[in-house]
Amino acid sequence: MLRGLDISDMLIIDRLELGFQPGLNVLTGETGAGKSILLDSLGFVLGWRGRADLVRQGAAQGEVTAWFDLPADHPAHAVLEEAGLPAGNELILRRINSADGRKTAWVNDRRCSGEVLRALSETLVELHGQHDDRGLLNPRGHRAILDDFAGNGPKRDKVRQSWSALAAARKAAAVAEAEREAIRAEEEFLRHAVAELDKLDPQEGEEAALDTKRRLMQGAEKIRSDVVNAYEMMGQEGAERHLSDALRWLDGAAARAEGALEAPMAALNRAMIELDEAMSGVADAIDAMSFNPIELEEAEERLFAIRALARKHNVSPDDLAGFAGTLRTKLDALDAGEAAQAALEAAVHDAERAYDAAAEALTAARTKAASKLDKAVSAELAPLKMERAVFATQITEEVAGPDGRDAVSFTVATNPGAPAGPLGKIASGGELSRFLLALKVCLTQGQSGLTLIFDEIDRGVGGATADAVGRRLKSLAADGQVLVVTHSPQVAALGGHHWRVAKGVAKGMTTSTVTPLSPPERVDEVARMLSGDTITDAARAAAEALLAG
Repeated sequence: MLRGLDISDMLIIDRLELGFQPGLNVLTGETGAGKSILLDSLGFVLGWRGRADLVRQGAAQGEVTAWFDLPADHPAHAVLEEAGLPAGNELILRRINSADGRKTAWVNDRRCSGEVLRALSETLVELHGQHDDRGLLNPRGHRAILDDFAGNGPKRDKVRQSWSALAAARKAAAVAEAEREAIRAEEEFLRHAVAELDKLDPQEGEEAALDTKRRLMQGAEKIRSDVVNAYEMMGQEGAERHLSDALRWLDGAAARAEGALEAPMAALNRAMIELDEAMSGVADAIDAMSFNPIELEEAEERLFAIRALARKHNVSPDDLAGFAGTLRTKLDALDAGEAAQAALEAAVHDAERAYDAAAEALTAARTKAASKLDKAVSAELAPLKMERAVFATQITEEVAGPDGRDAVSFTVATNPGAPAGPLGKIASGGELSRFLLALKVCLTQGQSGLTLIFDEIDRGVGGATADAVGRRLKSLAADGQVLVVTHSPQVAALGGHHWRVAKGVAKGMTTSTVTPLSPPERVDEVARMLSGDTITDAARAAAEALLAG
């Protein structure tokens, strides 16, 4: 509920501090006095998109502050929580518009964006007027309005969930089919490549090992003969024989040498041991250098085959095994694709059936609610002197989507036998006002915490009809808060709280003021609305009669 509005330097408003009350609040004044500026200012602090030139001429910036009562169960708390903003039993919105057009906003003294303000405004205020396209006159919102009236939230959520599941199932099936088609296009290549790779069966690290082996075998041909010659020089016909002969001669002379040959003989024995080890190592090397020429040819052929296949598929030789696995996986997917695709198509079919069931249930609920809403609006039209008018909620089938397959439109026929048409095109100004009011009375039953603003919704009506409009507004405000900008004395007389908007000129500056009216002042204001600038005794008496009810 809106409790106060503080406006500084906005258009022709210098400074205004307004306090609003529960019930029916009426604002009256001459045309051009500034009533619309109040709504522009309120819309500005609520983040609504409106006129840009709001700052009063000569001022550096304009500022608007609005504060609301916020019960614990008010839906604005969810918006505040999602935005990470502090909450309490009072909500304070403040927004500044600088002369250069920059806008800055705060919620409970925390900076926020215009989007957050607009999200909050949807839970705080509804504005209605003859030319309002934000709410009841916009056909794009009629389906949501009907769902809110019917309490279709859970059914609508189920349809949305079913639609999401259906969209996901269709996407999965389409992606899988596209992948299968792409694989099928290269099936011949895949089968040939896998067969070629399987036949060669390259192993990780094999290319490097073959290259090393090949180089060793190629080098062995050149050095093996030298190594064999060296081995022969160390053997029985070479160093080994000479060392053995030397030890045998020294051993024969050792007994007569008085120990002088012991050290040389020990050294020769060690030399014989080292020679034996050297000969053993050389023999092993000779064995390692022994190879079959066919083995070298086979190693070269396999090495060249691995390298050629790697170049063909543009991968490294060590990656050939993994590449073969990747191609094999694609083939397996193609071979198993028929069964997998059938399962995906079955999932799509199941999702379609689930969506159809949810959408049909929502359509049935909407149809039932439409009949209920039509009867409720018709009942409200009679007190508004439109008992012969017909209000009808039309439901037609449209392309399926996340909100079902129903298009909803509010239509009216102002006279029996007249063709029905869109609410905003068929009704005249006065008729439209009453249609909107009747519809709003039906839609707000059971709601609380919302401030309803009606901008000259009584335009085009007068006398008993204006009185009927005022009484419906008063009834609508009984459990909440309604603000009405009006030129109708009948409506103004029914207000629980009355403000007069006036425009004046001081020191060459035009300003607008808003004054709460006392009971005697209300009499004068209602009399002015009845008679014009000159308030007669008859007008005052008529005003007193209206105010007395």
